[in-house]
Formats: sequence, C-alpha cells, structure tokens
Amino acid sequence: MKNKFWKIIGICTLIATLHLAALPVQAQCPMCKIAAESNLKDGGQAGKGLNAGILYMLATPYVIIGVVGYIWWRNRKREDEIIEQE
Repeated sequence: MKNKFWKIIGICTLIATLHLAALPVQAQCPMCKIAAESNLKDGGQAGKGLNAGILYMLATPYVIIGVVGYIWWRNRKREDEIIEQE
C-alpha cells in the first residue's frame, strides 16, 4: 500500500515536471529584459545567452538535490536488501 502511494506520487511529479519543462520560459528581471531586448534589436546575441544562464542557475539546485536524493534512495535500498538477507 505504501509503495503504491509513493509510486503514484512519483509519476504525478514526473508528469508535472515534464509538463513544466516543455513550456517556453523567460527568466529575466525587467532590467535584464530591457538590456537584452535592446541588444537583440542591435543584432547582438547577448539576450539569448543571458536567459540561458539564468535558467542554468535556476536548475542547478534542483539537480543537486535530485542527485543527493537518488544516492540516498539507492543506499537505503541496499541496506534493506542486507537486512532481508540476514
């Protein structure tokens, strides 16, 4: 029962994450947006790089937490297997 609950929660989280990842995102503050738009009007590419950099910085903490969570889950699974063997 408990595993089924967590499986459903995990699937819903995955679906929500994939849905949000598919949306076009503009992660710029108003001042950065104005500077990037004026650069793009003059033929520059700084606005695209600025937006990508902001999104990269936004995603980094989530990736770190995900990796730590996966390592914790994997180690816990190993401990459960060791306990079952004894």
